[in-house]
Amino acid sequence: MLSDIIDLRAFYASTLGRLAERSIAMALSSVWASLPNERLVGLGYTLPWLERFGGDAERVFAFMPALQGAVNWPAGGPSATALVFDEELPLFDSSIDRILLVHALEHTENPRETLMEIWRVLAPGGRLVIVVPNRRGVWARFEHTPFGTGRPFSRTQLNNLLRDTNFTPGSWADALHFPPSRRRWMMRLHALLERTGRRLWPIFAGVIVVEAQKRLYQGVPVAARASRRVFVPVLSPQGATRAVREDART
Repeated sequence: MLSDIIDLRAFYASTLGRLAERSIAMALSSVWASLPNERLVGLGYTLPWLERFGGDAERVFAFMPALQGAVNWPAGGPSATALVFDEELPLFDSSIDRILLVHALEHTENPRETLMEIWRVLAPGGRLVIVVPNRRGVWARFEHTPFGTGRPFSRTQLNNLLRDTNFTPGSWADALHFPPSRRRWMMRLHALLERTGRRLWPIFAGVIVVEAQKRLYQGVPVAARASRRVFVPVLSPQGATRAVREDART
């Protein structure tokens, strides 16, 4: 199941969503290397963190999967949002310095193809930062948050996937150590539970965060790949042309 843009916005506007955003931002800060004047792209639903980490960037784009939907961003300027297909990004080769994935990789049709496409658009030495639900975490087991949808990953699975697509994993972090409860008394204890969980049960964190670097020294096979999707205009009624032809014959 894929969370759409309405559900994602509603979640991060809630108290639990704001606490989750803060926890993930803290984990991102620990792996986010400084790249002045970088070209930054967020893929998935990354708006809360693009605003935090994109201040020093030369350009920032928010790419959102077509099935998820999109919102205009930023609100106070020209739109930097685009609907995309994650396996065919509308970017030139080696044109981006860093890509941030949140609510993206766990929903892709083929994670390997998506990462290979990201490898294509990243500049030499470019960075990829991924946030995915932890397979062992509690958050992946409850569907009232966006982290309970899609395909969760273990650290081993994510590490193997990155190496298989010519990325070198670097720094690791985790977040969401407090339970995804909407009870007020539980949310009041989130700071204490977050600190305790980071120290005592990091293996059960809600999300895994990893920063990886584009690897250049390994050869990449060149092969033509036909898209598995057929995009059909939404306003085009299916079967209308055929029905008109049959009526004309009769």
